[in-house]
Amino acid sequence: MSRDPLKIGAAQFASEIGDVDANIDRHLHWIAEGRAAGLDMLVLPEVSLTGHHGAEHLLDCAMKRTDPRLTRLAAAAGPMATVVGFIEEGPGAQFYNAAAVLQGGRMVHLHRKVNLPTYGLLEEGKHYAQGRFVDTWEIDGDWRGGLLICADAWNPALTHLAFLHGATLLTVPVSSGVEAVGADFDNPAGWALTVRFYAMMYGAPVVMVNRTGREKGLTFWGGSRIVDPFGREIAVAGEGEEMISAELDYAVVRKARHLLPTVRDSNMSLVLRETGRLVERLGVPDFVRDDN
Repeated sequence: MSRDPLKIGAAQFASEIGDVDANIDRHLHWIAEGRAAGLDMLVLPEVSLTGHHGAEHLLDCAMKRTDPRLTRLAAAAGPMATVVGFIEEGPGAQFYNAAAVLQGGRMVHLHRKVNLPTYGLLEEGKHYAQGRFVDTWEIDGDWRGGLLICADAWNPALTHLAFLHGATLLTVPVSSGVEAVGADFDNPAGWALTVRFYAMMYGAPVVMVNRTGREKGLTFWGGSRIVDPFGREIAVAGEGEEMISAELDYAVVRKARHLLPTVRDSNMSLVLRETGRLVERLGVPDFVRDDN
């Protein structure tokens, strides 16, 4: 098992709305930058191949997972695991906000966004089917990746599942606009707090990458960050296009999880039992429930 440091990067940039081919060129640029920097993994923003409002052109820019353009990016990535965001057309003409891990000429992992925000200026439930799984993939040696997309991380149960599935690193591509939720909700501060909390709580590095620029009244603030297993920020981006990187040491994960064993102490059988009891209880209307 390799115990060499894992060099990971996050590239934040703007995408053209619905123009997959133009965005492919931008991805090739950042992939080349990442490989030149010797990265083991590069994480790009949510729906990076279509832009935040790409779903408005869904039928034109949706891609099957076998699309040759994804294969081209996977070939360009070479040994560097690269997380890209796109609109996936699944079986039966079902469309998903998806993120794929591309490496060695193929797709090694796919996550379909589960928590689809349909509030404020967000309309994802109007366009996308809901993902139904949370899983992880082997990165290298002791490292195992978890992948959630933006609002997935605002459902703590999904993050909990990723770590119970064995994640020792969590990657979170996002497309977060300042105005998306409302004037009283501070998206940049909220993300900074959320990322640090999960890293500290689960004793694992977290990589969050946001996009930049403006799209249709939304201001994307960048602010991508890499946080260590104690919740300390080790690389933080500004508002413009840039790539940040950091070296992650698995020995720090071991130390953090020894000191705070959240994953070890998770009582899955209790959670399963109580969730089932809650579903059963809430599934029966009050007027027919017999509590005596």
